[in-house]
Amino acid sequence: MTLSPLLDLGVSAPILAAPMAGGPTTPALVTAAARANSFGFLAGGYRTADALAEQIAAVRSDGVGFGVNLFAPNPVPVDRDAFHHYARRVASDARAYGVDVLAAGIVEDDDHWPDKIDLLLSDPVPVVSFTFAIPKAAVIAALRAAGTVVVQTVTSPAEARQAAEAGADLLAVQASAAGRHSGTLTPQRIPEPVPLAELLGQVRQAVSLPLVAAGGVATAADVTGALLAGAAAVMVGTVLLRADEAGTSKPHRTALADPARSRTVVTRAFTGRPARALRNGFTDRYTALAPAGYPALHHLTSPMRKAAAAADDPELINLWAGTGYRHATAEPTGQILQRLASGL
Repeated sequence: MTLSPLLDLGVSAPILAAPMAGGPTTPALVTAAARANSFGFLAGGYRTADALAEQIAAVRSDGVGFGVNLFAPNPVPVDRDAFHHYARRVASDARAYGVDVLAAGIVEDDDHWPDKIDLLLSDPVPVVSFTFAIPKAAVIAALRAAGTVVVQTVTSPAEARQAAEAGADLLAVQASAAGRHSGTLTPQRIPEPVPLAELLGQVRQAVSLPLVAAGGVATAADVTGALLAGAAAVMVGTVLLRADEAGTSKPHRTALADPARSRTVVTRAFTGRPARALRNGFTDRYTALAPAGYPALHHLTSPMRKAAAAADDPELINLWAGTGYRHATAEPTGQILQRLASGL
């Protein structure tokens, strides 16, 4: 199995820098990955088309290859009563930072999806990846016709078959060990904890597309293991959260290095969609109470999380982290990626 669509773009190291929405992925990180013979993805999630266009221009000016990731719409409408009940439960925590969640309405949006697709069709980029949902086949066909390689995140053989049928060029196979949101197409259910190598084997039996392994890849041995299990490349995110070029907040960086942070949990508490994070006070109090509801819960808790991050309070923010978070180091992106490639 080869990664020919990316090899054609000059990618020689089979280790890709994952898109991390909300701040950690910066143009500087994407450029640093490319200069380490790797490849990075700008995170289009939670950005307007104009803001994304600015980041695209910044990376283009560096003359390197890159991709863009979008959240494809897959809304989980929240139950209105459950939403307001949850708002009442988290109100005291939010109030500590001057945020009144009780006044918040239910926001169900598409993350500027049409505008961002229009941008990527009018001003094509080398690679576009999708997570949360599989776009319509016509969208994928239009991007490919514009010369863009299309990557789809999947978490099961069934999702892989759907992505292949829709026309994707490559599949990012994401195991449950991954940090941040799961790319599952059925976020009403918590994904099964299938080990990455096993998941790769299952997907290889289902489709013939090249596979990029993601989720829990944090060491050179993890990279080698994923490639031996049938992946053409790996994608890493958590190990880059403390990189010099990352835009990760100070309390998040500190928490990743804190020996007292002993475990991660999969929670809906912050956004209403399953995501893996370091355990903290908020996950302890609300994981069992949070209803399914994305993006409504994301918009509900976002002002509180931003205020807490600004106040250097790690107990009320989403400390996204995969199971390999202990291997996240404070050094240049290029050095991290080169170390991961050292066993190849």
